[in-house]
Amino acid sequence: MIERDIASPDGRMLHAYDAPPPGRVTLALLWQHGSPQTGAPLAPVLEAAARRGIRVFSYGRPSYGGSSPHLGRDVGSAAADSAAVADALGIDRFAAMGASGGGPHALAAGLLADRVMGAVTLAGIAPFSTEFDWFAGMATPAALHSARDGRAARARFEETAEFDPAQFTPADYAALEGAWASLGADVERSGAYGSDGLIDDDVAFTSPWGFALEDVRAPVLVVQGARDRVVPLAHGEWLASRLPDAEFWLRPDDGHISVLDAVPAAMDWLLACPR
Repeated sequence: MIERDIASPDGRMLHAYDAPPPGRVTLALLWQHGSPQTGAPLAPVLEAAARRGIRVFSYGRPSYGGSSPHLGRDVGSAAADSAAVADALGIDRFAAMGASGGGPHALAAGLLADRVMGAVTLAGIAPFSTEFDWFAGMATPAALHSARDGRAARARFEETAEFDPAQFTPADYAALEGAWASLGADVERSGAYGSDGLIDDDVAFTSPWGFALEDVRAPVLVVQGARDRVVPLAHGEWLASRLPDAEFWLRPDDGHISVLDAVPAAMDWLLACPR
């Protein structure tokens, strides 16, 4: 896997990763990481991609993994950053996939209708809305509640924030101890870069995204675990009902982490999208 720094259109630096497969490339796939992570593609993603001839590329969002800060960013700003990374790597057409906090940013890439052939969001949060009970079912909604009061309030909350083990299901813990152990390790590595990326993500999620879901013209696959205690089922259902061209996969026994087992099948879905 190749690492390099890439300049964004406004002069920030984005720390990027490029993992071509060993043989013929069938698809280029932008991986949008969760919150918090470094931006490096996770081992199961790379393994599933290599078996399918998929070139995976990714980058740390602002303030993650060595990428420059971008204060006041919204979710939609990921479209320009994604395009800048793809341009620097010589990638014209690509698909996007994001998990958890990466889900909304994968949808933002879907705004690039002339370049993005399809997008996948796994356990992705929906835009803040009063049209449904947005916080209902979240085991630990306090961080997002604080983000609704602005960045300063979210930063103050982070000073005393603690991980609540109740947000993960037994299936989630089994995934973290098994196939998705690399996710937990990457979350730990992300701590070296501070909490600004996570704070800015939460503020972006709970503020206007900079685009409407109806603006995403690329086909989207929404994958949701019915037992998710971090991003509840209602978020996936709401996303799928608002996106113009969406397919919804409900995984009845999955939580927030175990739903990632759908990544290989989601890659197959993208490979079937018209180029």
